[in-house]
Amino acid sequence: MPELPEVETVCRGLAPVLEGAVLRNVIVRQPKLRFPVPPRFSDALAGQKILTVRRRAKYILLEMEKDNVVIGHLGMSGRMTIYQTPREASAPGRHDHIDFETAAGPIVRFADPRKFGLMLLTDQGSLEDHKLIRHLGPDPLGNDFNETVLAVALKGRKTTIKAALLDQKTLAGLGNIYVCEALFRAGLSPRRKAATVQGVRAARLTQAIRAVLLEAIAAGGSTLRDHKQPDGELGYFQHSFKVYGREREPCPGCDCDVAKTGGIGRLVQSGRSTYFCARKQR
Repeated sequence: MPELPEVETVCRGLAPVLEGAVLRNVIVRQPKLRFPVPPRFSDALAGQKILTVRRRAKYILLEMEKDNVVIGHLGMSGRMTIYQTPREASAPGRHDHIDFETAAGPIVRFADPRKFGLMLLTDQGSLEDHKLIRHLGPDPLGNDFNETVLAVALKGRKTTIKAALLDQKTLAGLGNIYVCEALFRAGLSPRRKAATVQGVRAARLTQAIRAVLLEAIAAGGSTLRDHKQPDGELGYFQHSFKVYGREREPCPGCDCDVAKTGGIGRLVQSGRSTYFCARKQR
């Protein structure tokens, strides 16, 4: 599933094309996504100007001039592709579910083979109370996130730090890949109780989370299976993974005998693979 860096990359790619653009038409070919596309979706958006394209957690928000807001999610394999002209847009395939046609010519097409994504409609006044938004914690790249906020969120938590960070109520937008990478950088075991991450540990973890997310965004996100940027470019941060997907390999800076230690370890937590260095993460 695309995580915060991938969604941020998509939003940054869409912004130059959609911000300030007027939607000439919105074509919905497949309304049966994770949640049904609202029946009034096309009619409500046609003729409206898009003011901003931004991210909230793993959601794409298109904010319109008449207070309408599109809430989009890429699901497991969704993709937003920009076609600069109608002629450039190929005939839609079976997985091409929604086209956002702008009056100036460019078309943004939403495709989702597994149909786990969504496109919903709300308004500015109701956005923060929307069922998909209201439970979200602070954004790890936002001004309202720091080590104090993280420490308070983890205080008294009996779960593991890995599970706590995947909880979107703790932080909004983190997923399995970047939690593994941040914990490695912070030197914290994924098995550690969340409540013990206070003080210096919370500060290290906060810095690690921010660093890994910013580096991933700069690299265009991580392309493991389906992620591409809106212009078709792949992300490249997967080449910078320190531990994720590197089971039995040496971790960066390792001076131990991998043949004896087994290198980077892998365990399953809540049904998800966790990659870590037992020697460096405590």
